[in-house]
Amino acid sequence: MAHHKSAEKRLRQTVKRTAINRARDSRVKTAIKSVEGAIASGKKDSAEAALKAAQPILQSGVGKGVLHRNTAARKISRLTKRVKAL
Repeated sequence: MAHHKSAEKRLRQTVKRTAINRARDSRVKTAIKSVEGAIASGKKDSAEAALKAAQPILQSGVGKGVLHRNTAARKISRLTKRVKAL
């Protein structure tokens, strides 16, 4: 339990920040799953469209500190490779 004003404020900020980061992380995971689903369906057009929509979401995650820069690059690279293989 917080005993100082600053500690109470930090608790409030942490709750807000955690909710925001969780939403961002979920958005990134959903974007990746949509690309993987499109790849699994075997439709190259929809897979390319999903990948094109997912790339800015992953880059946004990097900018906001949800993902590491290299992790996002690796995920985009691997998804691109799988889409091109269709």
